[in-house]
Amino acid sequence: MHGRAQDRRFDAFRLAASRGVFSGRVDPSALPRLDDRVAGPGGYVDWTIHGCTDADGRPAISVALDGEVPLTCQRCLGTVSERVEQSTLLLLARDEADLVRLDEASEREVVLAGEPLDPAALVEDELLLTLPFAPRHEGDCAAPEGGAER
Repeated sequence: MHGRAQDRRFDAFRLAASRGVFSGRVDPSALPRLDDRVAGPGGYVDWTIHGCTDADGRPAISVALDGEVPLTCQRCLGTVSERVEQSTLLLLARDEADLVRLDEASEREVVLAGEPLDPAALVEDELLLTLPFAPRHEGDCAAPEGGAER
């Protein structure tokens, strides 16, 4: 199964059982919770959601991100392109009790998947966790005109 973030929600347990794949590309500036972190359009994130199981045979999905996100350098206030390469295995919980049980029994992240999941929200969540809190250019960069370096 292939799709894009704009497509309908998906049944994560069915995806895990079938070992299916759901994928697409998103402009990070189009994700509302990243609005204050992204320096503007021009970036991209290719994402893939694989249905799988963890080492103990529990249903899971793997969310992989690969792309470039324009961020504002906190030193010079210029744009810095942040490379994103991230893959996260998420265990699937059917309800709140299952979520608590899995969270206590595993070091893995757990997602409530009793209802169909929104791929755009999963991608946005992973980007929020992956992007640096205070991005900066590597090495030296110039201070903004008319201001002092931070």
